Amino acid sequence: MKKIIFLWMVATVFMVSCSKNFIEIAPISTVSVDFVYKTDKDFADAVTAVYAVYQGEYANWWQYGDVRGDDARSGLVSNLTVSDMDKFILNNDADILTSSWRNYYKIIDRANNVLAKIAGADANIVKNKGRYIGEAKFLRAMAYFNLVRIFGDVPLTTAPVTVEASYKTRRTNTDTIYNSLIIPDLLDAESKLPNVYTGADIGRATKGASKSLLGKVYLTVHDFAKAESKLQEVTAMGYALLPKYNDLFDYTKNEHHSEYIFDIEYEEGINEGSIFTTQFSLSFQGGGTLATIMASYYGLPAAGGGDQGCPTDQLFAVYDSTDLRKGISVAKGLTVNGMYTPISTTGIGSFTLKYMVPMIKANDSRANWKVIRYADVILMYAEALNENGKTTEALTWLNKIRTRAGVANYAGLTKDDTREKVYLERRLELSMEGHRWFDLVRTGRAFSTMAPLGMKSYMTVFPVPQAQVEIIHDATIFPQNPGYN
Repeated sequence: MKKIIFLWMVATVFMVSCSKNFIEIAPISTVSVDFVYKTDKDFADAVTAVYAVYQGEYANWWQYGDVRGDDARSGLVSNLTVSDMDKFILNNDADILTSSWRNYYKIIDRANNVLAKIAGADANIVKNKGRYIGEAKFLRAMAYFNLVRIFGDVPLTTAPVTVEASYKTRRTNTDTIYNSLIIPDLLDAESKLPNVYTGADIGRATKGASKSLLGKVYLTVHDFAKAESKLQEVTAMGYALLPKYNDLFDYTKNEHHSEYIFDIEYEEGINEGSIFTTQFSLSFQGGGTLATIMASYYGLPAAGGGDQGCPTDQLFAVYDSTDLRKGISVAKGLTVNGMYTPISTTGIGSFTLKYMVPMIKANDSRANWKVIRYADVILMYAEALNENGKTTEALTWLNKIRTRAGVANYAGLTKDDTREKVYLERRLELSMEGHRWFDLVRTGRAFSTMAPLGMKSYMTVFPVPQAQVEIIHDATIFPQNPGYN
């Protein structure tokens, strides 16, 4: 899958460079990937182009999911966007907001084009027609799910839109987007996608990925009955926790293992690598002697790592000393060739090892971003069971996660106690994987948790990029989010 994305990018670079750019026209994306759309390969390439945009967008997902919450912060190296995100003072015109808006609508536009073109395609020629529809709908649904979680109400487009029409496209109510697009798209996708792939197609969206994402959607909208039912289906599909937690982040091993459900795929050496290893490593300013060791061991640039996404003291504090997840999730030192070296510079103090892997060159890591893995599904299932009054069964599933982590199991808890334990376990299990902020928001705990750190009550969503508001220039159809004017 990674190499397919790379080959598609090489083949289309000339087309992209010559296309007229409408990126400033909200909500339309930039380049329409309008291939000839005749053969099976034409549609395979077009769908691959939808996946490709996610690589750039998920490079910054940790800022939304971890920094906006209380699990990560910026390091010593100056990064005003990360710092402003952390302090709840992000400007309406911040680059991360603008790029996310553009990227998600680029994904949506490309998916809409695929779906419009493939509707009339001959299934005898386009052998994988159903699968391509399923992939496009899964990717479109995920884009809208992320959009509404970031921005709230956003324009809803289900077909290619002209530039002129885009000026009249209203922001659609979030509930409408969930009920009219996200949920139906995922239901249709799961009916069309295969359970597994082989060969170069490994890494594409599967039936299990669609069911898992739909379970998360149901949990987000507090439909716990449907969440339980859908997530139970995933538990019967053959997924299993890896015996060792650390193996999840050992990129020398098979990344498409029994716990894998859906990743944003990256690959080193073909200009498809991720920036995570470089980004989350220590700079020389931030790490002292340890930074020098990290630079040599991981193949960092001359200035060392990016010093970003540093685990907070609050996150360190929630781990039990015996928790087998702690050492790789949050760290203040590194063992290389049997020798442990702590951070020797004051003021920075931490990093995560979840994305650390030796690289041939900087910013070209094979570390993927895990969108959904089976442990996430188990914890969501436990949460749904508990909310539906099945606390004893919920604890059985919760304890599967606890057992692997090497910490004591729970027994005899009340529904309210179990709810809090599930919330805590999600933080421990999924830290630095972009879940914390969105968990706080969907469970109604964001303001009570983050108010001491600067959050205002209206900040459960981010401001819509100011440029988009100004382009439409009509508050009756395209207002800014409350509190951000």
